Amino acid sequence: MRIVCGYGAAIAVTPYLLIKIAWSFGLFIPTEQMGDTSWRMINASTAVLAAVGILLAMAFCRPWGERLPAWLVSLPVWVGTGLLVPMLLLAPVLGPAAMTLDKEAGAAEFWAYEQIFVMVSLVGIGICLPLALAGYAKARWPEALGGPTDYEELPGHTRQLQNTLARIVAAGCILLGIIKVFWAAGGTFGIVPDMLNDRDVWWHLLTLSTGVWAFVGAWGLLVLTSRRGSRRFLPPMAAAWISSGMLFSYNLFSAIRPDSQYSPEFPLARVLTTEVGIVLGVMMGMIILLVLHDRRRALRGES
Repeated sequence: MRIVCGYGAAIAVTPYLLIKIAWSFGLFIPTEQMGDTSWRMINASTAVLAAVGILLAMAFCRPWGERLPAWLVSLPVWVGTGLLVPMLLLAPVLGPAAMTLDKEAGAAEFWAYEQIFVMVSLVGIGICLPLALAGYAKARWPEALGGPTDYEELPGHTRQLQNTLARIVAAGCILLGIIKVFWAAGGTFGIVPDMLNDRDVWWHLLTLSTGVWAFVGAWGLLVLTSRRGSRRFLPPMAAAWISSGMLFSYNLFSAIRPDSQYSPEFPLARVLTTEVGIVLGVMMGMIILLVLHDRRRALRGES
């Protein structure tokens, strides 16, 4: 599974990488706006991410990958799974929606369909990379995937700190989730009145996705720290991992993208929700590290 999915992920993301490289140099851009320097920088950044994804895919299926430093693997994997897994669920709708937006923006008929290549790459790597990661993690960090949620404590554990931080972060996730789901359902509080009609399918789905994953992350975090709500460790771990990466990466991209000033939310509401999302994602990641550290010590019987 590691070999097949690793190579499959590398092959799948290659068209995306080539498209982003071309756009970074101003070649074959679908709309005039994407020729701006800010958009070209965004495309160059995503091209780098795609290249990192190919390297990770190779690391997951080759022996040398298990000798890499843990942080060098876990950090891009955290961001990558946060970006890809939610997008994988939305791709069947967002793909056609992106094509429609390109046509409305004046893109040439042929280049309006570049979104097909982008979505195929994202779906391919979104399926293959997590499967390759699962095989890699099972071999290198088995305590991060299998076994029961509960385990015997060892002296020097940080469970009290985990519980305190998890409750605070979960409360923030629930509040953020309520706001996002309220907006996605059509709520107008916090939305600029003159921009109510600018809320398209793309905006509604991404807003709803952020809200739902905030709720999922709150559940996963509370289960991991309280050890109640799931007998198996993997479901809450996966929920918290994907949610934290999603809240960090999507909100960071929302904060730096060049067209963020045209979002329908009031500037203060947009800044608060994006900044809070980034902070919550980072805090969730830190709590996950505490949980994994204590769990690894307990399962290996370290003093």
